[in-house]
Amino acid sequence: MRKMIAGTVLAVGLAGFAGAAEAKGCIKGAVVGGIAGHAVGHTFAGAAAGCALGRHQANKRQRDRDATAQPAPR
Repeated sequence: MRKMIAGTVLAVGLAGFAGAAEAKGCIKGAVVGGIAGHAVGHTFAGAAAGCALGRHQANKRQRDRDATAQPAPR
């Protein structure tokens, strides 16, 4: 029990030093993928795939916004 508590405290402490992650699209995709994966017995695989797909879609939307926001070259 002490090892588990010490490991948890260490993990939480080290998580504070991690850099900020870009989670745009990932969280929503992970939730949807986790639910869909749970229906077929692969919750974590669904969440991972949903995160990747959500991140991809967020990047694509951002590229589209950037392309329309910049004036056309002369």
